[in-house]
Amino acid sequence: MSRFDQEAYLRLIRGQTRGPAAVVARTLLSCAAAGYGAAIALRNGSFEHGWLRVHRLGVPVVSVGNLTVGGTGKTPMVEWLARWFRARRRRVVIVSRGYRGEQGLNDEGLVLEENLPDVPHLQDRDRVRAGRVALQELEADILVLDDGFQHRRLARDLDVVLIDALEPFGLGHLLPRGLLREPVRSLRRADLVVLSRADLVDPADRSAIRAAAERRAGPLRWVESRQAPLELIDSEGAPSPLGDLAGQVVAAFCGIGNPEGFRRTLRSHGPELRDFRVYPDHHGYSAADVAALHAWARALKPNLVLTTQKDLVKLRTGTLGAVPLRALRIGVEIVAGEDVMDDALARLLPESRRREPV
Repeated sequence: MSRFDQEAYLRLIRGQTRGPAAVVARTLLSCAAAGYGAAIALRNGSFEHGWLRVHRLGVPVVSVGNLTVGGTGKTPMVEWLARWFRARRRRVVIVSRGYRGEQGLNDEGLVLEENLPDVPHLQDRDRVRAGRVALQELEADILVLDDGFQHRRLARDLDVVLIDALEPFGLGHLLPRGLLREPVRSLRRADLVVLSRADLVDPADRSAIRAAAERRAGPLRWVESRQAPLELIDSEGAPSPLGDLAGQVVAAFCGIGNPEGFRRTLRSHGPELRDFRVYPDHHGYSAADVAALHAWARALKPNLVLTTQKDLVKLRTGTLGAVPLRALRIGVEIVAGEDVMDDALARLLPESRRREPV
């Protein structure tokens, strides 16, 4: 889907596009969503009744997933979890589908490889097969499954599900009428629910989001996190401090699932944001795109052009024209429920598992 098509689709499903044709289009999307919902219910029921097989691999599996399409911060959370286990000397392997990674690691995989050079990352549409490779060839003793909530073939010991505080419930509709991959009541399968970007909404809104989730899914083990900016990095990974942004005239662009979160994070660090370009999630930058970005930077004449690490790993350039290009490197910071998170993860360590009653 092109940027124009994506923006038009979002305006339509948000109700911003008016008129008889838009009403008809939303009605047709609602019909399609009903069919999609029936298919999801049948698939989930098939796993729950044992009609579809679930494969258990013999080591703990932690799944990180979400309910909606678009960015909820899964990749930074995968990194945070891998670091948590590595700090406790576990042999961690990350397993993912590798969406749009036909030529090797996709953009999210490249970010994880850059930030976690000592943690192998396997991408395979068949994640059961990838998990077996992780055990047999890499001697993994913990698997972190990226984007795994809907991938039920691989058994998991902990399901971590992220909700984005800026768009928690996918506009209230299943795909394609909204952005929900499955109903909110599916959160009852989650072991932990993490409200990501919690710092970008006020405490009353956080409480309202939790209440709405628990009305549909029952009591939830709740954690809140923020996408913590760590530093600026260039195309070689060389860091520079975030303080360099204060008072700078900058332009920014991104091709991620939640561009508004990136925009708000930038503004919180004090630059003058002269322009902000948005591309579709997982956008593959063509030569024409790069040329257009060069022309854009020349015309705006900012001190700095900023993007996300997920975008920079695909561009691999340190400048746009004469303007330095930098990425904002993000990490997860738990702001509420850290004891809940630590307790759930500690139960997967060998010492804790030996103490559990048989």
